[in-house]
Amino acid sequence: MKVQRSTFFAFNGKSNLHHFHSSQGIRISELESREFVSKLLDRKWGLQSPATPIQRISVSSAKETCKEQGIGKFSFFNNTSPNLGDEVSKGNQESSFYIMRDDLLHPLVNGNKARKLDALLPLLQDHKVTDLVTCGGCQSAHTAAVAVSCAERGIRSHLLLRGEQPDVLTGYNLVSTMYGNVEYIPRSRYANREQMLKTHADLVAGEDGSVLWAKDIVEDLEAMDVAKMDDFSTSKASPRKVLIVNEGAGDALALLGLCHCAGMFRLVQYLSQDHLLGKTRPVKFVVDAGTGTTAVGLGVAAMSFGLPWEINAVMLADTLENYKRHEDRLMAEFTRQFLASMVCSSLDMIKWVDRQHPRKFGKVLEGEVEMCRKIAQETGVLVDPMYTLAAWETATELVQDEKSSIVVMLHTGGTLGMFGLAQRYKSCFTNLTD
Repeated sequence: MKVQRSTFFAFNGKSNLHHFHSSQGIRISELESREFVSKLLDRKWGLQSPATPIQRISVSSAKETCKEQGIGKFSFFNNTSPNLGDEVSKGNQESSFYIMRDDLLHPLVNGNKARKLDALLPLLQDHKVTDLVTCGGCQSAHTAAVAVSCAERGIRSHLLLRGEQPDVLTGYNLVSTMYGNVEYIPRSRYANREQMLKTHADLVAGEDGSVLWAKDIVEDLEAMDVAKMDDFSTSKASPRKVLIVNEGAGDALALLGLCHCAGMFRLVQYLSQDHLLGKTRPVKFVVDAGTGTTAVGLGVAAMSFGLPWEINAVMLADTLENYKRHEDRLMAEFTRQFLASMVCSSLDMIKWVDRQHPRKFGKVLEGEVEMCRKIAQETGVLVDPMYTLAAWETATELVQDEKSSIVVMLHTGGTLGMFGLAQRYKSCFTNLTD
């Protein structure tokens, strides 16, 4: 497994981080770190609780499939009610890893999208947003998550999808259509994304409405005037207030990543409780990396709490250089917004890892759908060949040699994407046999 280490910004919290200093030799106090974390977490949230089901997957050799390669040579068993807390450290006497079932947070919203929206959705309501305009591919999990989450809160969503309408609406495309207002955009026009979004938002707002970008409200996270918000909440806001969320575009993605990081802080605080993973046990996290924002958020949160965790981010959709570039952009925005006294230091917190079978993003290889089916039948956990199968493969590989650390896979969701894949790779699905 090829590993690339990441240079990270570190801030000091409890545990072993307090020895870092700034370039001027100024110590960042533990009090300053605690105040930062408290300020970040003291806000409204979209999810009622940060809790997520945690299960334990045992890995053993499959005698009847000894000729198989990769994880096909293993059998899996799911303990849906494992011992946690002090018992976790005793668990790696046999090959096993824990799986965080963020795919179960919402029936239609991916786990990683739910974590990102956890901090963002209350901001929409505080700003009295009436309509949200965003964009994505035909089978975009992002647009589906936005459509469902907005509809649940009485906000209208307007979804600009790249390309042509498919003959059969299914998967995320169907969810987006059922919950939001979908318009298909020719690729030539979609190429100028900001102009496309602004033009559509202006049409939605009309003459009396207003348009703002996601960065406008994210940058207000720390500068929000409470009295001003109270006045705004009681005002008669009949004109439309339209928010543009430019998913996947440079600085805008980094700004949205701030909300994602906040969601990850809330999750990590929950997981580091003594009756779960605790604060002292070494943990190797495994997460599939689309943009890499989830991995960065986990890393920042783990460092701020002084946890001995390692984040194994399986690169799926881009080059190592671009993942690091996104990481730097996100960290620069995070520093500017929340903690100006952060320290730049080289840490081995994040490892950017190649997936076991690298390929062009979006391609499904022979045998991968069958492997997803095998995992589902043996454990009741549905992974998809595009994203979460890669994390499962890496977790399985780690536990073969890892005895000193707990291995934990974060299941980010993505199973609705199987419906779209079944349209594109018909032979992979129609040929499923025992």
